[in-house]
Amino acid sequence: MWLHKDNESLLTEKREFVSFKKAFGDSDERNTKRWFMGITLFIFLFLLLPWTQNIQAPGLITTRSPEQRPQELNSIIAGRIEKWYVKEGDVVKKGDTILKITEVKENYLDPDLLKRTEEQIKAKEGTVDFYRDKVSAIQNQLAAMYQARELKLEQLRNKIKQAVLYVQSDSMAFEASKTELKIAQDQFKRQEELYKQGLKSLTELEQRKQQLQNAEAKRTIAENKFINAKNDLLNARIELNQTDREYSEKISKAEGDKFSTLSDVTTGEGEISKLKNQFSNYAIRNAFYYVLAPQDGQITKTISAGIGEVVKEGEMMVKIVPEQFQYAVEMYVQPMDLPLISIGQKVRFQFDGWPAIVFSGWPNVSYGTFGGKVVAIDNSISENGKFRILVAEDKNEKKWPDALKVGGGAKGMALLKDVTIIYELWRNMNGFPPDFYQATNKVQAKSNEKDGNK
Repeated sequence: MWLHKDNESLLTEKREFVSFKKAFGDSDERNTKRWFMGITLFIFLFLLLPWTQNIQAPGLITTRSPEQRPQELNSIIAGRIEKWYVKEGDVVKKGDTILKITEVKENYLDPDLLKRTEEQIKAKEGTVDFYRDKVSAIQNQLAAMYQARELKLEQLRNKIKQAVLYVQSDSMAFEASKTELKIAQDQFKRQEELYKQGLKSLTELEQRKQQLQNAEAKRTIAENKFINAKNDLLNARIELNQTDREYSEKISKAEGDKFSTLSDVTTGEGEISKLKNQFSNYAIRNAFYYVLAPQDGQITKTISAGIGEVVKEGEMMVKIVPEQFQYAVEMYVQPMDLPLISIGQKVRFQFDGWPAIVFSGWPNVSYGTFGGKVVAIDNSISENGKFRILVAEDKNEKKWPDALKVGGGAKGMALLKDVTIIYELWRNMNGFPPDFYQATNKVQAKSNEKDGNK
């Protein structure tokens, strides 16, 4: 009690000082309440501020176009390095000569290989022309044979017709001789009967006998002529068949020579095509002796070393980095975050080497960050157990730095839905995932609005 009264008396004495009154005012409890209520109100308002949910993931600078990525220049053919025209760090234009190589294979060592191959082509073309001329000559020979055969056969057909007429006339003459012989025989028999009866003289009988002999002789002559005519007809027909066969054999042989020559022509043309193919391959191979820059870029690394080194087919000789880029960033996100990522979704980046003040959840007040949009999402998981996404530069945001290099690092934040800070704290305390938010295309949204108005 005594101590309590002393404290009250001491406090009463202090309140009489002017500085104490200015510092603590009239009431300490009232000021304390004011400070507490102010801080509470500030915290409450702070918890109501908007917060952008995000997914953070590291990334690497790359490019979407394959031709804009660093590429290796390989040797198309095996060869020996003869001369370098560039050194590491040089900037080259498309078509500039980087190095020259020479042949090491024995099939291509001849310096006049193209000239000799061209001479072979010309010689083979001359041979094919000769074969074609031979085919033309055989064709003319065949035409003459066909014409000669037709004339000869026509001549023999006419001969057969004449032989047929001879056979017909000799046949008629033979029949007439037989009739005449029969009459002579009948007359001789009657004359002989009359001679026996004494009505005719021996002279008349002998005359009849002579006439009979003449008739027999005529019949024999007519028969011989008839037989000879038939033999001539048969011989004419045999000659016709023989002539036709002989000409057919000659024509067949000539046609065989013709087809054989045509085969030689075809073979020659095939050999010419093969030689021309070799000539083209040799010419193209000669162009591979000079390794040219495929595009504008910078020589960053030479794998093959000094003069005289032998390189194999497909072996890397130099690496070139293109001069122009359309930058993109590849990021790897966890499988549980993949459903929250969509094409067109905005992403904020902090690039290595560029200072930035980042306020997670407040991208609008972050300083030194750059905007991007998701342009591709892999459908299969990568080897690291995450899904790869590609983010390109957002044309509506601040331009990305020109000094960026492929392979540089970047820290990305994929922006999700806007919520309040208190909701975000409550979500994290309960272990809930971020709210799903599907990025929509503005053009598609406008078209949907037009369709709804209609």
